[in-house]
Amino acid sequence: MLVPFEKLNPQSKIWIYQSDKVLDKKAQKFVIDKTESFLKEWTAHGNSLEAGVQIRYDQFIIIGVDEAFNEASGCSIDKSVAFFRGLGNALNIDLLERSKVAIKNNNQVGLVEFTEIKKMVTEGLITPVTEVFNNAIVAKKELEFDWVLPAGKSWLKRYF
Repeated sequence: MLVPFEKLNPQSKIWIYQSDKVLDKKAQKFVIDKTESFLKEWTAHGNSLEAGVQIRYDQFIIIGVDEAFNEASGCSIDKSVAFFRGLGNALNIDLLERSKVAIKNNNQVGLVEFTEIKKMVTEGLITPVTEVFNNAIVAKKELEFDWVLPAGKSWLKRYF
């Protein structure tokens, strides 16, 4: 069951799919249309899921499920991953690659290979105040305060 993302319970479970490319307006409309169609039919063990989608920073597709309504199951999560794999293929983008870290600089998002992080910190290209995206958050309420953090307060703090 599709609901506006904004109306989802703050406790709703979320998944963040990071695109390896910026999505233009046409691609964003395609993503929203296809994802909304998917979410309307998305079920867990035959039960409807109350779910919504939004795109942030032209690069992150976020879906949420209000698990107080019905919980997503392993099979339903697998279906969503397969859906996003296919969506990425249709747009020639990668939504499942996890080896790149998203960094925010001057309100622009850049992707950095995980293997380059330590070197970039050493060279001063990433500092404790550089904003980093934590795509491992799991609840909608975390988007506001725990998704984009200064590197020094994120999992990168070990490098400073």
